[in-house]
Amino acid sequence: MTSKRLANYKSYVPGTLFILPAFVLFAVFIFVPLIYGFVMSFTDYGGFNVTPNFIGFNNYAHLFKDDYFLVSLKNNLVYTALFVPLTMVLSLFAAIALNNVLHLRKYLRMAFYFPYITSMVSIAIAWGLLFNPVSGPINYMLKAIGIANPPEWLMSSQWALLAIILVAVWKSFGYYMIILLAGIQGIPEHLYEAAELDGASKFKQFLYVTLPSLSPTLFMVLILTIINSFQVFDLVSVMTDGGPGRSTNVLVFRIYQEAFINYRMGYAAAMSTILFLIIMVISLIQFRLEKKWVTY
Repeated sequence: MTSKRLANYKSYVPGTLFILPAFVLFAVFIFVPLIYGFVMSFTDYGGFNVTPNFIGFNNYAHLFKDDYFLVSLKNNLVYTALFVPLTMVLSLFAAIALNNVLHLRKYLRMAFYFPYITSMVSIAIAWGLLFNPVSGPINYMLKAIGIANPPEWLMSSQWALLAIILVAVWKSFGYYMIILLAGIQGIPEHLYEAAELDGASKFKQFLYVTLPSLSPTLFMVLILTIINSFQVFDLVSVMTDGGPGRSTNVLVFRIYQEAFINYRMGYAAAMSTILFLIIMVISLIQFRLEKKWVTY
């Protein structure tokens, strides 16, 4: 019995050695900083070479009285509410359209995916020029079609956040399109043949075959886009710096400001903990609702 157990333990050794480097990297760069940040959130730590003092829940109590934090939270929720459905709908219909293209599929797939692997800073600078209210080509085209007073985009507190959302959707949808395209191509062809024999139209095939079969992939994309929407930083930093006013200031950008501009790292750590809890709660709610619409 002992020799059998020893043989079983030895069989786990190769697999353990393979995952050990990834586990060590995860522990050093993710798990340990996560725990350290949580502990720091209960202190008044202000930067390097400053001894932190334990202040209990003061940072958390102050958060919900901080107008700047509440505005950033509201902006982020608006961003998520628009970014997630726009990205999912555009990705889904692009994947369906691309699935029906035979000759140019490889090139179109590469074209749609290319913005995702392009530097976010480069994209932010380019789109900042396109959204220029005076000399930008977007407003030039809007004036050409008869819109006398087009939006000022990044210079307007009403339009700046929407402009950032549109850029984020344009950059991200190609990645999620690839995931959904793989899911569509994995749907058995006989399901469509059976639906066609029953007289189902293309729309009904999409409604009763494609969507249910694709629901696990859609669920994964939903989780990924929600998490992505709460991590937006680069576009805000380069395109608007959180302005005009506070109209595009979101949670991660606010955390950056508190930590590396105001040097209130304990307070920024408390914000990070709240952000982690928000993402975790939303993800848990999604997993609870999964059984109502996801079919395996």
